[in-house]
Amino acid sequence: MAKVSTQTINGKAFEYALLNEFLERLKVVTSVTVIENEPFKTALKCFLSFDEKEQSHYKLVASFAVNFLLDIEPRLANGINENDVLQLEIVADKAGQTGDVRDVLAIRSIQKWEIGISAKNNHRAVKHSRLSNDIDFGQKWLGIPCSVNYFEEIKPVFSNLAKLRTASKATQKWDTLGDYHTSVYVPVLDAFRNELLRLDKENPGIVAERLVEYLIGNQDFYKVIKGKNKVEIQAYNLHGTLNLPFENIKPKAKIQRLKFPNRLIEVVYQDNSQTTLLVTLNEGWQISFRIHNASSRIEPSLKFDINLVSAPHSLFSNQLFIG
Repeated sequence: MAKVSTQTINGKAFEYALLNEFLERLKVVTSVTVIENEPFKTALKCFLSFDEKEQSHYKLVASFAVNFLLDIEPRLANGINENDVLQLEIVADKAGQTGDVRDVLAIRSIQKWEIGISAKNNHRAVKHSRLSNDIDFGQKWLGIPCSVNYFEEIKPVFSNLAKLRTASKATQKWDTLGDYHTSVYVPVLDAFRNELLRLDKENPGIVAERLVEYLIGNQDFYKVIKGKNKVEIQAYNLHGTLNLPFENIKPKAKIQRLKFPNRLIEVVYQDNSQTTLLVTLNEGWQISFRIHNASSRIEPSLKFDINLVSAPHSLFSNQLFIG
């Protein structure tokens, strides 16, 4: 377990707690199987690294979330016949790179049905993405390549960082650069902003939708956020695959389908900030892009923390308080 961040261990432990709670609750009412793959073993190991008190807290939070999900997803507990087995699985982290942000899956192959959960432990960043001389964010995020102009704008900044890194044998630190927010962050953010607006102008109606799909994922899912004394459940139902009835059993709460944006309204700096851009889209979506260096030592790449600032009013969200 060496070199694994606390954040990762917490997240994996919560994934295991959720999967195990589904198993315990559902095995008495339907046929259930668990895929004991490598991600499952890792998550179990993370869960077992906590003492009994912490484990029971994870279990308690998971039980609140699972209780609620059973109410709004009747297919979890209901199979067509005994061959209709519910399969529970923890997903490998690599899936996130292909635009699938789900951590825990519940699948009924016979019904051609599945739901996914993104498990978060107090951690709300939607995505962490890098920018550098050789990363084409347009191609990677939106399927539309960036212009030569964009790479020419960022090249001097990243090439200079690469030179400094080489000259110092990778020991020089960022704080030796003085006001690097102005000299490094701002030119990169300006280039990113201009390119995002250009991509939108040249591909009307496409960029806004693909940006949300890149950030939120290309599959519908429930986001379960574990807080100290509460758990929040959000439903990202963009394709209409969540909250389906089973035969004549209807979900106990209705989850609206979210609308994708189709227009980029503006890209501006957050007030008094040289590190954060706010991207406003129609349909009530707003996304923040905060740029930062991933390491204390200089390297020729920067990282974005990308967060959803606001989602459409129709985003289903429920907070459950744990006494």
